[in-house]
Amino acid sequence: MTRRGLVWFVGALLVTVLIAVVGSRYASSEPDGLEYVAEREGFADQAQDHALAQTPLADYGDNLGTDRALSTGIAGLIGVIVAIALGFGLFWLIRAPGGGSPDSTP
Repeated sequence: MTRRGLVWFVGALLVTVLIAVVGSRYASSEPDGLEYVAEREGFADQAQDHALAQTPLADYGDNLGTDRALSTGIAGLIGVIVAIALGFGLFWLIRAPGGGSPDSTP
């Protein structure tokens, strides 16, 4: 990776983390669309929690601690890390055989 590419990647990563951590503090606390429709149509009381409802990242990190904004920020940061890891893993799996660049001559 060139120096310019590395600078671009680090800058993009910082912006992504900033949006995930800081921007999540301003997320709406109102119910999402599915919950809103369920309440409006009168079947919200029939909802049941799924098997992973008590895990740390369920409900945007509500189970991480008492500070809702901090918990949501941490959940956002974990989401960014997982997405980047999955992306790198996928690109690693589909990379060119031999690890050479596509424009190199054999």
